[in-house]
Amino acid sequence: MPLPTDLFDYQLPPRLIAQTPAERRDASRLLVVDRAARALTHATFADLPCFLRPTDTLFRNNAAVLPARLRAQRPTGGAVECFLLRPEPARGENTWWCLLRPGKKLPVGATFAHETEFAGHVLEKNSEGGALIRFETAGNESIIAVANRLGEIPLPPYINRDAAHNSPDTRAADRERYQTVYAARDRQVAVAAPTAGLHFTPELLERLGADGVAMRNITLHVGLGTFKPIETATIEEHPIHRELYEIPASTQSALLSPRGRRVAVGTTSVRTIEDFFRKRPTGTTATTSTFADEAALYIYPPSTFAGVDALITNFHQPRSTLLCLVAAFLSPGTSDGIAWIREIYAEAIAKEYRFFSYGDAMLIV
Repeated sequence: MPLPTDLFDYQLPPRLIAQTPAERRDASRLLVVDRAARALTHATFADLPCFLRPTDTLFRNNAAVLPARLRAQRPTGGAVECFLLRPEPARGENTWWCLLRPGKKLPVGATFAHETEFAGHVLEKNSEGGALIRFETAGNESIIAVANRLGEIPLPPYINRDAAHNSPDTRAADRERYQTVYAARDRQVAVAAPTAGLHFTPELLERLGADGVAMRNITLHVGLGTFKPIETATIEEHPIHRELYEIPASTQSALLSPRGRRVAVGTTSVRTIEDFFRKRPTGTTATTSTFADEAALYIYPPSTFAGVDALITNFHQPRSTLLCLVAAFLSPGTSDGIAWIREIYAEAIAKEYRFFSYGDAMLIV
């Protein structure tokens, strides 16, 4: 039977939506879910080594977040917000798919510009609200370089600070804190952070390594689709978004010949790993080259999992595909995780955990 979307809804007091990160990354709280014992443990993220084994391997998304929000003006003087989504190199250098605001006032053929740094030309639009923009920059600089100087970190829409909490210092801090400490700065391919990884510190990673826990990287180009709520009556009707990913050869080997539990850091890592397993025939070994593809995988109960044994994740929005994924992981192959995730979230709300991107974390083993 189709799953009504209402099953993945819940009421969250607005005060529990984290507007700023914890003072220290690993000081965030950690709710540990033991599926076999059906037990919950309340801890802090710094306690993570207590719940991992020396044979575990963490699979983490090393995508870096691009400061993708650029501000400019129309020729009439009206303000423009241009949000870089993904490059379109087949259409020429410095040509990108973007979101424009106000989009209706910028039809095909329109232009907008920053005072000194760049100009944008609207080449076409698509049915999803995107606009293909060709940028001209001072000195033929890449628009990525311009964004790294002038752009703003694209925080999720639920981070809605009042003026007193949105100072220049706070916005500057977002450039560091809305980025994992292991993000590859030459891989600025994400418009949203893989937020489960925001809790790690260099010291915690060093401690895990000393305990024998291994780390392997994947790269998923996190897109805005991760924030798109399910607006259809049933889960199955929702059109799932697509995202590019790459898995290096060493990561493939660790996935296909695991030495212990494969622990995914975040739903982006789960999506990448499970898409990889579905596209590689059973019994094949890792290649000597990077595996690159596009994930259009939609994971919801009663999905099963081929390449993930444990999961570190944040608390997700109601009626979201990420919540569906976590419910499936709680009880693979059944729909029992739907009721259970509602119980777990009710407990987290009662204990006043902080929710969403800058909030607290869960470990599901």
